[in-house]
Amino acid sequence: MIFSPLSGIYIHIPFCKQACHYCDFHFSTNIDLKDKMVQMICKELELQKLYLGEKAIIKTIYFGGGTPSLLSSVELGQILNTLHQYYRLEIEELTIETNPDDLTPYKLIALKELGFDRLSIGIQSFNDKVLKFYNRAHTAEESLRALEKAKNARFEKFSIDLMYGFPNTNHNIWKNDLKKAIELDPGHISSYGLTIEPKTALGRWAEKGSFTPPSEDFIAEQFEIMQDELEKAGYVQYEISNFGKPGAFAIHNTNYWVGIPYLGVGPSAHSFDGKSRQHNPSNNSRYIKSLEKGSLIFEREEIDKADALNEYLLTSLRTIWGADVTFIKNKYQVDLVAGKSKEIQQLVEDGFMGIKDQKLSLTRKGKLLADSIALKLFV
Repeated sequence: MIFSPLSGIYIHIPFCKQACHYCDFHFSTNIDLKDKMVQMICKELELQKLYLGEKAIIKTIYFGGGTPSLLSSVELGQILNTLHQYYRLEIEELTIETNPDDLTPYKLIALKELGFDRLSIGIQSFNDKVLKFYNRAHTAEESLRALEKAKNARFEKFSIDLMYGFPNTNHNIWKNDLKKAIELDPGHISSYGLTIEPKTALGRWAEKGSFTPPSEDFIAEQFEIMQDELEKAGYVQYEISNFGKPGAFAIHNTNYWVGIPYLGVGPSAHSFDGKSRQHNPSNNSRYIKSLEKGSLIFEREEIDKADALNEYLLTSLRTIWGADVTFIKNKYQVDLVAGKSKEIQQLVEDGFMGIKDQKLSLTRKGKLLADSIALKLFV
């Protein structure tokens, strides 16, 4: 892991217009507590001002959710003013997650004036049938126009979210989504396979037998189609689920994968200080009531050497930079190549992994099995 005074802050805004049928993130469609939530997020930022250390320099801020673009410019400004008041900011990237239907010209101008320089747009698909099935609030037309409106507002850095694995008899819908995404050329694409979580609408439908999830083979085929098409378009798969053109990689998320500490603020937000992890309760009322009393509530987990090494393997193998065996030996006093020689040799022979310049990295084939491969190397 890379420990330095450089840090990031993630702010979780737990509100959405409506519930997507696949989503199991923490959010509420009831926005009655929105004003109070903003006040308490500001309060938590004040109380946590020393979490990352007195010398911490905040390089990235990421507003996620939920749907943070539901906040007004005044509410976003409150949070940003609090950040300026209590933290040392040298911002390289200020991101906000948005939905296409929120990106009105007025909203975009307001975001620009507040200092946001990167938009992460939750498109998911350019197909109305798919969007309706997922219960998204926007249309395919709004998806197509989202980047155009943002560029007109003089934004230059974008990421769009796409989801593959929509159950179908062939891959035509997914191929068309990729084609349109490439034509829009956002510079960065985050893409995730459809996962059926138990407490979601899709999970309940699957349990009742009214919905048949896609097969693992179908999802794997779409993953490989994505790799092929985006590579041809000049995108680099710098992390399993993230593709960027050179110079357009996400700084904030990349810092997660290389072990840079960060503070997470808001209900359900996670934090990492290099020695421990902690997360806030996934309960809006409990979060607000605690902070109204001036107290923080969270669950903390101390990270021992073995856990830290295993986490490094899990995250670094997801990236193009791979796992540095020299770093592992120096940091953790573990000779991974010697200790896991049989496992590494087998992974190389099977075409899942390569080793070059003391770096272990996954092949394209291996990226389909990243977590299980990392598990084989755990100490």
